Parts: sequence; C-alpha cells; structure tokens
Amino acid sequence: MTETAATHTAGRVFVDKQSPEAYRALRATADAVRDTAAAAGFDRRFVELLNLRVSQLNACAYCLNTHTRAALRAGETVQRLGVLAAWRDTGLFTPRERAALALAEATTHPADATAQEAAYAEARAVLSDTEISAVIWIAITMNAFNRVSVMSKHPVRAAAATPSV
Repeated sequence: MTETAATHTAGRVFVDKQSPEAYRALRATADAVRDTAAAAGFDRRFVELLNLRVSQLNACAYCLNTHTRAALRAGETVQRLGVLAAWRDTGLFTPRERAALALAEATTHPADATAQEAAYAEARAVLSDTEISAVIWIAITMNAFNRVSVMSKHPVRAAAATPSV
C-alpha cells in the first residue's frame, strides 16, 4: 500500500487502513459480539454504555466521540453520560449496569487481581453466565478498537453542529 495521508496522521500509521484484512477480522468479531450481546438481552444503549466506559479508561478520544453519539442515538441520557466516569458515586445506574461496568473495567485492567475478583463476584450475583460472557466480550472488543485508534492517532473532527441539551 502506498503511504499517503489516508494511512497516516501525526506521523502514525492508520493500522486499520494499512492492514485491512486484520481490521475486517476485528469488525467481524465486533459483529459477532453484537449478536452475543443481543442474545444476552443487552440493548444497544447498554452496549454503548460499556463501550464508553472502556474507552474512557483507555483515553481513546476517537472511540469516545463515536460511541457518545451512538449512545445518544440509542436513547442514553446526557446526564448519565456526563457522570459515567464516576458511576460508582451516583444512583443513576441499576445493579445490573453497575455489575457490568465493574466487570468491563476489570477486563480492561486485568492486572488488578483484587478488583477483578470483586467485579467478578458482583457480576456473579447479578448477571447470568451468558450476560457475563457478553460483557467480557464487549470489553475485549472495545479494548481492541481503542488500541487501533490510540496507536493510529485517529483524529476527532469537529461536529457540524452542536446538539441541544
């Protein structure tokens, strides 16, 4: 592939463009995970909430931008999105959402064994095996997309218009 502006930004290779076969495989995984989430009873709003929390932890501006818009389209509220980084300190999230958020965080930072065990125990108390598996796959997949965008330095472009709140 010829090295062009389409495959680079700020001196970085857009790995999704440079290796399209690998990126297509990641997209196929994301499609399978979407089906897994739906089979577990998770709606799009719930999945986007998890995608956003994982992206916050990974400081992925591109994915935060993309999934904030998707969450709003799926019916998530501006208030809940605004406090997502501090979800433990609010009463705005259900026990099921809290368990899933904790498990997604533990999947994103697996080196913290104590937090991982606590999150898994909380998930076990609230989520089915199917739901636990779906949450972990959502987090794994979002982590992979975050790595693609962070390492490629995918740009966040200004929106055409600011949505009203």
